Amino acid sequence: MSTLTGLTALVTGAGRGLGRAYALHLAELGADVAVLDVDMHSFRDFAAEAEQMTAGSVGEEVRALGRRSIELEADVSDAGTVEAAVARVRDEWDRIDVLVCNAGGGMGRPRDSRASSMDLDAFDAVVRRNLYGTVHTCTSVAPIMKEHGSGRIITVASGAGLRPSKDGGYAHYGVAKAGVVMYTRYLAQDLGRFGITANCIAPGFIGTGRLMEGFGDNEEVIARGVPLRRIGRTEDCASVVGFLAGPGAAYITGTVIPIDGGSGG
Repeated sequence: MSTLTGLTALVTGAGRGLGRAYALHLAELGADVAVLDVDMHSFRDFAAEAEQMTAGSVGEEVRALGRRSIELEADVSDAGTVEAAVARVRDEWDRIDVLVCNAGGGMGRPRDSRASSMDLDAFDAVVRRNLYGTVHTCTSVAPIMKEHGSGRIITVASGAGLRPSKDGGYAHYGVAKAGVVMYTRYLAQDLGRFGITANCIAPGFIGTGRLMEGFGDNEEVIARGVPLRRIGRTEDCASVVGFLAGPGAAYITGTVIPIDGGSGG
């Protein structure tokens, strides 16, 4: 079902994992997709991610689906490089109808980033990667959407941004993702009058190739802690992104959708 035919999308953090899943699903729905990552070939660092690839890059995979694609390498924590990347998409395609702010990620071990004893350099890096990166991308794309009087912004938080860990670990990541949640709600209030929606998804345990390698023998234990008794699949998240980008979500804005099999409850 080609609900996004004729539209263009930009997905950040799209070189592998969930970002790749979002980019490919939007292309399957008919959109042309610009893919941005700090390293478009980072999938090579993880055997399971590399095995999932059907071409030499996600941009090539999008083009194999019959859609246009632009590949952009940029660090979202650097506002200037993000602005330059967005300008290239605007110059080539004139518009950006859908933005998925997926770039981010944590750093280090949870026990090394407890709320009362965080390494401040790591805290700064994680906040810049997740919260600043989202702000840099949205402030670069919003003027283009305003000009066209429409747009869909989808940000990516995490279950860690909705509730703390029981031992206070990985606080830098949770704080950054909580900031993404509130920033999205502000965006919705700000951009609604321009016909632009802003919504946030908050994935739980999702079985990307990289994470499944990390779960190892703990996969069954983790699954037992989820009411639906399984770890999420990348398509569980991608289908929600596709919905929020499509016509069925035209009157939804400022919301946060957990994608966690019920484990947030």
